[in-house]
Amino acid sequence: MRSLSWDDFKLVRTIERAQGLAGAAAELQVDQSTIFRRLGALEESLGAALFERRRGGYRLTPSGEEMAQTAARMEEDALSTERRIRGKAITPRGEIRIATADSLLAYLLTPMFRRFQDLCPDIRIDVVVGNAPLNLSKRDADIAIRATQSPPDNLVGRKIAPINWALYGLSAEYPEADAFPNAMALKDKRWVAMGDDMAALRSVRAFVDISPEKIVFRADSVLALAQAIEAGIGVGHLPCFIGDRGKELRRLSSIRPDMGADLWVLTHEDLRHSPRIRIFMDFIGEELAKQRPVITGITPGVDDRTL
Repeated sequence: MRSLSWDDFKLVRTIERAQGLAGAAAELQVDQSTIFRRLGALEESLGAALFERRRGGYRLTPSGEEMAQTAARMEEDALSTERRIRGKAITPRGEIRIATADSLLAYLLTPMFRRFQDLCPDIRIDVVVGNAPLNLSKRDADIAIRATQSPPDNLVGRKIAPINWALYGLSAEYPEADAFPNAMALKDKRWVAMGDDMAALRSVRAFVDISPEKIVFRADSVLALAQAIEAGIGVGHLPCFIGDRGKELRRLSSIRPDMGADLWVLTHEDLRHSPRIRIFMDFIGEELAKQRPVITGITPGVDDRTL
């Protein structure tokens, strides 16, 4: 037995359209006897009749119908590709696997993903959520949207903005008219903090001035930390793009540059020229750049305390 080729599908499709060997031979510009031999060899290889020979011409059998339908789809795909290439209107398609953190996804990225898919409906987005950096060189993901101070040398991309952190608590406990609360008074409050297993983060390394007994809640997720502060468990540090959007939260300190890291959009060197990767990197980079005041927590002329 031999494998089917495009010529086999094309032969069945052509005979179907012509309803006979003569018309098929004319369309393919070969002798009718050649068409007859090729069809016979194909049916023998498959062990099934593809056409019924009738007075009015050749009619497909169920097996022939299946081949003809497949041939029609293959033909349409080929024509569609040709039209896009000739018209230079190539629409990227396929899947993009994106690694990011839960907080970035919840507070920044999801609406951007929606707008991207409105523009490129043939691209599917597969999001890998986690705080541990994934290895793009092993294709854990195609793109990483991460906070980092030192991107790996084998990755390329764009630095968007510093993700600044500040201290937050419930606004009901700290009237807006007040200045920042006294630092010593805050040390006597209950605190929430990142877990020790997140020690690689700058926000964890910089958080050293609170007695351990005052820390009543720890989490390995920034999103969980924000929810704990909003629930009134304690005060704690958050990225400004989360804390400033909390309806029940108030910023209690100036920005802590020592806690933040830069937001990057990264991909592997080998993938940077892929159409779907390139168009996504350009799109998400521009969308995130528009949110720079939100990401940095600095709005000139509105909150000069953070400058």
